Amino acid sequence: MSPRSHRNLGTPLPLVPTPPPLILSLSKDASGRAGFLRLPRWNLTLPSPWKLVVGIVLAWGCWVTARRFWLGLGAVTHLSDRMPWGLWVGFDVLCGVALAAGGFSVMAMVHLFGFERLRPIVPATVLTAFLGYVLVSVGLLYDLGRPYNMWHVFIMHNPRSVMFEVAWCVILYLSVLAIEFSALVMERFRWTRALEMLGRITVPLVIAGALLSTLHQSSLGTLFLIVPGKLYTLWYSPYLPLMFFFSALAVGFAMVIFESYLSAFAFGRSLERGIIRELAHILLVTVLFYLGIKLQDLFARGALGALFVPRMETWCFWLEVALLAVPAAMLLDERLRADEHATFLSATLVVLGVIVNRLNVSIVGTYAYSGASYMPSFEELSVSVFLTTLGVLAFGFAVRFLGIFEGHDNGDGPTPALQKPAEAA
Repeated sequence: MSPRSHRNLGTPLPLVPTPPPLILSLSKDASGRAGFLRLPRWNLTLPSPWKLVVGIVLAWGCWVTARRFWLGLGAVTHLSDRMPWGLWVGFDVLCGVALAAGGFSVMAMVHLFGFERLRPIVPATVLTAFLGYVLVSVGLLYDLGRPYNMWHVFIMHNPRSVMFEVAWCVILYLSVLAIEFSALVMERFRWTRALEMLGRITVPLVIAGALLSTLHQSSLGTLFLIVPGKLYTLWYSPYLPLMFFFSALAVGFAMVIFESYLSAFAFGRSLERGIIRELAHILLVTVLFYLGIKLQDLFARGALGALFVPRMETWCFWLEVALLAVPAAMLLDERLRADEHATFLSATLVVLGVIVNRLNVSIVGTYAYSGASYMPSFEELSVSVFLTTLGVLAFGFAVRFLGIFEGHDNGDGPTPALQKPAEAA
């Protein structure tokens, strides 16, 4: 904006431009310096059907949240003493932690094992993992009977408790993700000195993240080792920690493919086909390895006969296996592995298969022992949809604000904030 002269004083005074009412992505002046943060101007006068649906979901989610924290769990859930863990633990926590596993796996492959071809997807992967763990932490607050006592974990130590280990691993890994995510913010605001300092500790951060993720992903399976008589024989196994880890590893790669495909469609960018093909190959190996462990475990425990007992647990187990075996069979075909649409379908099936597995272990597998017939209430489903919607909106906001996908289509290379430590310095 050109300066305007002040008539009384006779000297030109620069006027500060007024920022636009809605702000989302950084604008830059002619010199390339960051200016005001500016959002795209959305038409809020006549909302589209999707905006109306999102508005209803958010409004209803806020109402249910207020009822849950004001009136307690009994007012909004179908939980009971016989069925204390329901949808919020099975989906919001167990599934949420597994679906966010792509963060530590991709970061480790790029920074520790030299898979430089995967570097362009690191910013989106870190963003997805960070938002996933934030939502897991928020979802856990809904399920705790006394969430205001959550701070006790910091001062009341019980090193023999698996839940204590999981809590501390999640807290520490969320801190690691917050630091990794801050690199995207620093790069956006051109805080070069802070980026230099962060670049020096990138490798130790990635090692810490991989270690913490391995511990709590497997420890979530360890939680169910203390209930050998309560969990149905198709799912109870001494290998549960190992199976939880490898299924999280598989669904982490599947989520990266899933997110990349949908992001390309939603944000109008090209798909990294070479990266997707490589991830599809890695996904195939991890899914086959997981299914192999599962089959060997059933054979070693003499539980193969339970696969043919006509009951609900059997059908749920076969559904879980089918949702993993079908995409593995698809990815064995090199032509399908090279097709991005078939790869997306395979990744979607793997995501659904691991979700069904977590729900089977946490809910369906305990039906026979508890004698309870649990069905999530509408309010429980509403909270899960509410948190998922918040995650999608936060992802879209961060993509526009931080320029996550800038430079992917024009060969500009990786985001400077996530380059090698020497390059960042």
